[in-house]
Amino acid sequence: MPHLLAAGSSITVNLGKSLNKPSESILVILALTLLAVAPSLLILTTGFTRIVIVLGLTRQALGLQTTPPNQVVVGLALILSLFIMAPTLHQMNDDALQPYLHGKINATQAYRAAEGPLKTWMLKQTGNEELALTTSAANEHPATAKDASMQAVVPAFLLSQLKSAFIIGFVIFIPFLIIDLVVASALMSMGVVMLPPTLVSLPFKLLLFVMVNGWVLITHSLVVSFR
Repeated sequence: MPHLLAAGSSITVNLGKSLNKPSESILVILALTLLAVAPSLLILTTGFTRIVIVLGLTRQALGLQTTPPNQVVVGLALILSLFIMAPTLHQMNDDALQPYLHGKINATQAYRAAEGPLKTWMLKQTGNEELALTTSAANEHPATAKDASMQAVVPAFLLSQLKSAFIIGFVIFIPFLIIDLVVASALMSMGVVMLPPTLVSLPFKLLLFVMVNGWVLITHSLVVSFR
């Protein structure tokens, strides 16, 4: 067999630094996948559920069925959710997305790096009873809450969001319920039985809501509830 290379010679192949970087086709697939599951991720892993329920209960407490419109309520909930999640999203971008795009880590490492800050934030908003329920249902026995898997943390987080939303909604309903009772009692004492009490109490509830700057107060309460 003839010698193709002389003794002591070598071949150097320069593969470049872009070998570990994800290709454009992979990035497009990941972007399309993320856009497809974005609504589910928004509901399951952010404070969107709590915020939109509280805003919807506020509208019902006022006695307004379609004002503000659903688009406004959902839009406000989306903006507040992104505002609250901004620090966590920045950390996920710095720890996972940017290193992955620059080829410093692979997809599995990027997922693990992004999972950490998100799970930490979700666990801060998750009750112990809800987490114990989901971990037991998933047949998990984590030593600490951080050791629980995402499949147990996500439903526990969502249950905690529903609980918190209804507690806040109950507090919001109380002053408007008192106004309804006072107006109903006044109408009955005057013998006015044909006029719906809700029709008379609506202007007073709107006046009270405007005087206390209700939307700002509720928004502030929602933001503080996540801290």
